[in-house]
Amino acid sequence: MATLLLDRADLEVRVSDGALALYENGTRSQTVPLRLVDRVIIQGARTRLDSAVLLKLAEAGAATLLLSPRASRQVAIVLGPAHNDAAVRLAQARRAMDHRFCNDWARGLVIAKLRRQHRLLLEAEKRRPDQRKPLFDARKGIADALAQASADPDTACPRLRGLEGSAARAYFHGYCALFAPELGFTGRNRRPPRDPVNACLSLAYTLLHFEAVRTAHGAGLDPLIGFYHRPAFGRESLACDLIEPLRPAVDGWVWRQFNSGQLRADHFGTDKGACLLGKAGRGHFYASWEHYAPRPRRWLRQRCAQLVRQLRAEGEPWLSHFEDEEDF
Repeated sequence: MATLLLDRADLEVRVSDGALALYENGTRSQTVPLRLVDRVIIQGARTRLDSAVLLKLAEAGAATLLLSPRASRQVAIVLGPAHNDAAVRLAQARRAMDHRFCNDWARGLVIAKLRRQHRLLLEAEKRRPDQRKPLFDARKGIADALAQASADPDTACPRLRGLEGSAARAYFHGYCALFAPELGFTGRNRRPPRDPVNACLSLAYTLLHFEAVRTAHGAGLDPLIGFYHRPAFGRESLACDLIEPLRPAVDGWVWRQFNSGQLRADHFGTDKGACLLGKAGRGHFYASWEHYAPRPRRWLRQRCAQLVRQLRAEGEPWLSHFEDEEDF
């Protein structure tokens, strides 16, 4: 299955005989069979389509991500049918109120994330001996946080957030040293990102979050109900949970894009303080992302399937209980 990126000016999308017909300036330029489309990413204010297109995509099981044309920020996600397993949703909601479960879940996520951050910087230290000092110091900060998170199996979520935050400060001090000074990357910033590296990190995290939402939804989970990221209005908290251990891998991917020259400073522009990835840069970015993305997608499917198995076993007795109540 494929990703369809709609990122051209004056593009119109129509449905035609089980396919998406793409029109540029009124002329039909391409036809994409719906059965081949797994996800659609729309980046651009000038792409035109009606509800029939979204309906057909949803019926085909394809998810659609709408991105802000300026900052590549998620505006909306349109999902297809969910897995109709109420037992999973019941157990998920109950577990969100179970502090021990949430603490154990969060501890596993944070430890996995810190280990991958440490591994990335260790790899970077081998490749960049000229930056050994900041990378070594960053690894030490992460190792200290990892030791504390691993030492106490009863560490609560607030404490884990503190350890994750302290590790992040150390991590980005080392991570920044991997990029050329002309990129202006001195630390994490967003909304809007102010340099090329942050622009790519934000877009990559957005795409990863989209994959987590659609995978959780398709597995029968509620993307809004998380365990580490607490449920909050308008936030897919479970998706935020799921992508935490994957962020360092995405950071490594972004580093490789700049290190290899696939992305360069001249691929970016600025507008009102926001750093924007230009059209040529987006072409490189999305092509490389599609080559890389099957690995995190596979991990997300496996993690969601594992969680669903656990929750279904817990929720099925409750369904039986409710069915008994209907016999009156």
